[in-house]
Amino acid sequence: MAGSALESPAARAARLQDEPWQYAGGSSKGVTGTVASVREIWAQRRLLGLLTSRELKSRYKDSAGGFLWSLAKPLTQLFIYYLVIGQFLGAARNIDNFAVYIFAGLTIYTLFSEIVGAGTGSIIANAGLVKKVYLPREIFPLAAVGSALFNFVVQMVILLVAAGIIGTLSFGPQLLFGLGSLVLILIWGTAIALLLGALNVYLRDIQYLVEVVLLLLMWASPILYSWQQAASVLPQWLLEIYVNSPITLAVLGFQEAFWSEASNGVPLPHLALRMLIAAAIGVLALFGAQRVFSRLQGDFAQEL
Repeated sequence: MAGSALESPAARAARLQDEPWQYAGGSSKGVTGTVASVREIWAQRRLLGLLTSRELKSRYKDSAGGFLWSLAKPLTQLFIYYLVIGQFLGAARNIDNFAVYIFAGLTIYTLFSEIVGAGTGSIIANAGLVKKVYLPREIFPLAAVGSALFNFVVQMVILLVAAGIIGTLSFGPQLLFGLGSLVLILIWGTAIALLLGALNVYLRDIQYLVEVVLLLLMWASPILYSWQQAASVLPQWLLEIYVNSPITLAVLGFQEAFWSEASNGVPLPHLALRMLIAAAIGVLALFGAQRVFSRLQGDFAQEL
């Protein structure tokens, strides 16, 4: 012990150079590796909570409005789309209770957008921690998921109040579509956030590309128009891709839960079955994304 304490910096550096490299993370592959990663994340669940809390506080630090600003963007979007698309362009004439229809779609899509957007940049945003200490790197995209869920809950309260006042909210089995939509978005959003968060460390242009793609995906989802309108212009093969997209299914599920029953909505045939299939495929995608993330995370510190 005393000899080690008196060891010169040069001798210590030479001794460390001869030490074999030890990987700090898990080395298991396949399902075993994923299970090991889940156990690591569970062991660090308190840290995950702290990172989520920090993420939320940093967004609105020193602002007088605080968390109320999380409502500013969706409510502004709702007003603009309702006024311009619904009233000026006449979309509200074809869709009953157009305001609830829009906000239902925006609420679930905003959750997906925030998970993917924040998750993509989460590793780079926490570069200091990644380079200094070892912890399961999946915690950072998962903290982005937790932050997005908080904002989702705030918007969800507004949606429920609006749907209750307008009269489209009723308690029945159709609310299960809302739960299914939430699960679908969490599975696919987390999978995409993990994959893009890892790739963004090596190719920084991804985070800018994601912003563009998320904008396109919003307009490619039946938020401002009905799926029947899309069906009237898309060829059959493209329509099948469109209506079976997890995002489209989640939006339709939310509309089915909070808007359709009181608004003469036409449900997509076999919506529940389509959502179940999309969720099952999403679980496989989440597993694959975690495995890719695990393979790439070994060089995060060097790249950052």
